[in-house]
Amino acid sequence: MDFWQIFNSAFLGVIEGFTEFIPVSSTGHLILAGHFLNFHSPNNTFQVLIQLGPILAILSVYFGRLLHIVKTLPASRESQHFTIGVLVAFLPAAVIGVLAHKTIKTVLMESPMTVCISLIIGGIVLLWVDRLPLKPRYHNVMRYPWWLCVCIGFFQCLAMIPGVSRSGATIVGALLLGADKRSAAEFSFFLAMPTMVGAFAYDLMKNYSDLQWNDTMSIVIGFVVAFIAGVFVVRHLLDYISRHGYALFGWWRLIAGGFGLVALMIWG
Repeated sequence: MDFWQIFNSAFLGVIEGFTEFIPVSSTGHLILAGHFLNFHSPNNTFQVLIQLGPILAILSVYFGRLLHIVKTLPASRESQHFTIGVLVAFLPAAVIGVLAHKTIKTVLMESPMTVCISLIIGGIVLLWVDRLPLKPRYHNVMRYPWWLCVCIGFFQCLAMIPGVSRSGATIVGALLLGADKRSAAEFSFFLAMPTMVGAFAYDLMKNYSDLQWNDTMSIVIGFVVAFIAGVFVVRHLLDYISRHGYALFGWWRLIAGGFGLVALMIWG
């Protein structure tokens, strides 16, 4: 690997780690950055596989809480309820992701223009939702009703369009259905675990034979950097959202999508 390959892999890892859990679309940012850096990965595998870094970041930050859920699962109705809720929320994306995998990887993820438009539309939606006079009814992710979990799971499927944002879709869906801002973000964290681990495993199974040495090293570098950045975000995001809401991320999306469109028109 030369210097620029290492730099690009690390830079994209920073983008992934800082954007995976905020509602701005990490995949969309990776696609746009990779396009303008002329960074290529077989079947866009890099963009999917480095997501394991942020997942391990969640596990490291929430390890104690997850361990408690596992230990109490046989006897605690609350732990059982929460676990089933996350699994039923995961199912829609699992089914649609498998059925539409080829279209997502070869069509949607090859279109920077789609990413820019999705970023802008999502930014408008996020600003609109953040200003709605919503009255939250659900504040504890451990007690979300199962119907709410299923609905959030279907919202998550919108994120198969690059630029929509997995966390953005699930958070907006949860807010509209009665969750408060902090618990909506927290449920999005937990739902990310089976979703992204499943995407990682399925994509690796489909594409491991196409990976060369340089591709593998790029993924390793991106994964490590994304993990470090992801730990920082997970530790600080919930407190920020509780105090300030999601408006910053809506403006972020509008600016990123707008600059992306301008850059595409100028440089192609």
